[in-house]
Amino acid sequence: MNQSKKQVDGALFTGLFIIILLAGLFIPVITPIAIFVLPIPFVMYTARHSWKPALVMAVAAIILSILLGTVLALPLAVPTIIGGIMIGEAIYKKITAYETLARGTFGYIVGMLLIFLFVQLVLQVNMVAEFQSLMDESLAKSTSIMEQFGSQEQAGVVKETMEQVTEGLMNLLPFYFLFIAVIQALISQWLAYKLMNRIEKRQLRFPPFRSLRFPSSVLFIYLFVLLAAFMVADAGSGTVSMAIQNLLIIAQLILMIQGFSFLFFFAHEKKMSKAFPIISIILVLLMPVFMFIIRFLGILDIGMNLRERMGKK
Repeated sequence: MNQSKKQVDGALFTGLFIIILLAGLFIPVITPIAIFVLPIPFVMYTARHSWKPALVMAVAAIILSILLGTVLALPLAVPTIIGGIMIGEAIYKKITAYETLARGTFGYIVGMLLIFLFVQLVLQVNMVAEFQSLMDESLAKSTSIMEQFGSQEQAGVVKETMEQVTEGLMNLLPFYFLFIAVIQALISQWLAYKLMNRIEKRQLRFPPFRSLRFPSSVLFIYLFVLLAAFMVADAGSGTVSMAIQNLLIIAQLILMIQGFSFLFFFAHEKKMSKAFPIISIILVLLMPVFMFIIRFLGILDIGMNLRERMGKK
């Protein structure tokens, strides 16, 4: 009976996945929604039956994706399949919501790397070079317009500025991939929680944001990366420098999230309005100078256990 249930669920969820995939491919308006909904069939199936049967379902889904949507379906299918299985397996093992999010993010990153390698090695398309070519073309057009409507000196200044922006965008590509993976995993996990709570009567939810605590190792990683960034500050735009730059931004972002979490905790402990931490987030978005303060709060919260000290008092 259990084996029969796995097969029936597998066929049902595979069919649902293919329908959503084809809708996302051929109806552009639906594509943004499909990106976040696609993992849900794999999340629900894996949460019920674990990852081994889900691999069989994944193979069937990929074959059907290629047959019905050609290889163009793979960039949409593969990351969502791997991310969905990782999230579903975490739910199956009853792992905490934030660790589930970390595993889902890792799954999306693995999926995007596989697609990158497929496009690079099999299709012989250099995505980085194509992106660089697109940016250079945009830069050339902008410079040409400035030369027509402005002075040569102004055009030179704009060109130099845009070249610096372009170089910065290229150097931060790994961070953008990570950011996209986090957002995809977060929204897909949240949608899966809502659907499974309604259909399967589960009690899946993210704990309050104020309870989020990163391990103390994050602080040591941040200090190490910060020191490394100072050491390679004059190294130009090499691979090592680019990697350290991306790691530093990721570490700073984690500390900012920790700082915001502490603000929500502080407001809750002091029975303050939720508007206080929300206004703080808005201020940081409007005036980035406050980022340093929030990051410093995150460092203190991790390094000095501010919450425990407040609890004792």
